[in-house]
Amino acid sequence: MTGTGKTPATTAGRQVRSTTGRPLARLLHSRAGRALATTVVFLVVIWAVMLVNALSNYTLTGYGVEPREIGGLRGILFAPFLHVDVNHLTANTPACAVLLFLVALSGQKAVWWSSICTVVVGGAGIWLTGADNTVHVGSSVLIYGWTAYLVLRGFFARNLWQILLGLVVAVVYAGLVQGLFPGDPGVSWQGHLFGAVGGGLAAVVQGRRVRGRSVPGDGGPAAVPGRGARAGS
Repeated sequence: MTGTGKTPATTAGRQVRSTTGRPLARLLHSRAGRALATTVVFLVVIWAVMLVNALSNYTLTGYGVEPREIGGLRGILFAPFLHVDVNHLTANTPACAVLLFLVALSGQKAVWWSSICTVVVGGAGIWLTGADNTVHVGSSVLIYGWTAYLVLRGFFARNLWQILLGLVVAVVYAGLVQGLFPGDPGVSWQGHLFGAVGGGLAAVVQGRRVRGRSVPGDGGPAAVPGRGARAGS
């Protein structure tokens, strides 16, 4: 029998409260839940940009990195969110989802630090070394940056679990290595190479910071809170 009164039901003098919704709330506030939310938001953004770009006959693609053009510097910020077409974005989406989620498990600072270093170093590298009369776009600059970050950070932070995770990532994404070298004229190997450099730099700097916060004598690091367009991959 159900009642309509406002007073919670009691059993032997104790209040009985519903637990409906609590598992979801715990998930959303957990480290994994926050990492998942970060990943979903990023994927929604790049797919929304893709939709707008397609509806505008891909005029947004011109906002990518144009090597040695002053106006092309804006692409350092915009290029990671732009793609040549739906197939390009579809190819990048799974790796973005997995790698960003793994980075986000270490917290928002890790996401921001690794992403900013990757975007700035990767974009600057493209601008300086890319071929003339090309436009470079694609989130693969982030894919290579996040991969390098995950593979290297454990060694510099001297964190066993991060080292093991990095080794797994290195094995699973070993095929990315070929993208670091010139090959397909429609693929921005410069974005891959310098994106990886940016992610590696982020791993070195953060790893040293973690070691610098170690308690003296404890033998380990402190815990870490959590014009033809060229495709990025």
